[in-house]
Amino acid sequence: MKVLVPVKRVIDYNVKPRVKMDGSGVDLANVKMSMNPFDEIAVEEAIRLKEKGVATEIVAVSIGEAKAQETLRTALAMGADRAILIVSETEVEPLGVAKLLAKVVAEEAPGLVILGKQAIDDDSNQTGQMLAALTGRPQGTFASKVEVEGDTVKVTREVDGGLETVSLKTPAIITTDLRLNEPRYASLPNIMKAKSKPLAQKTPADYGVDVTPRLKTLKVSEPPKRQAGIKVADVDELAAKLKALGVAA
Repeated sequence: MKVLVPVKRVIDYNVKPRVKMDGSGVDLANVKMSMNPFDEIAVEEAIRLKEKGVATEIVAVSIGEAKAQETLRTALAMGADRAILIVSETEVEPLGVAKLLAKVVAEEAPGLVILGKQAIDDDSNQTGQMLAALTGRPQGTFASKVEVEGDTVKVTREVDGGLETVSLKTPAIITTDLRLNEPRYASLPNIMKAKSKPLAQKTPADYGVDVTPRLKTLKVSEPPKRQAGIKVADVDELAAKLKALGVAA
């Protein structure tokens, strides 16, 4: 079974984003970038499936600027076999990403597509679901456990009320949640090997997909700063404060 793993280049989760002075977006100048954490979990899950003998090939794909090669090389160093970079210097919205991935799916015919449930930069949580709709494949979202048995995939999902297990027939789409696994670190020998693994470059035009933005960002602003709390001497004073605020009777 071939496994396709889409990955995205985002601001490193340890970095605090800075808003541009004009409020037009997030300042990316001289900011450390890395693979989206949810996508990293997806890569790890694909590698584990290969180690179990379920997957035979792992193909990583990314859509973005040329610098996304670094993210794909990370996926290759972790254990992916080859990579595809669809170069677009303009931001591609979730629907455009899903359309491009649908073309890649048609071309590569993977048994599973495993991707992060959302990207930490825009938190859209849309691409996996849109891809499932465009390809007509069953989907298991927010996966915290994945079990493959023949042509059936059991996905344990994290839902508001607890856990839900769904059974999917392959080929299928899976989006990963945080508790699915803990991604491995790429070893130095694997990082060196990744440099020689195949990485194909294409453009949206090669797939005949229009990625013209349909949304316009009007303003980006930082959340308001939290106000300092106050200390109270005893429970009576606390009750009086809450009553004054209309919180308690």
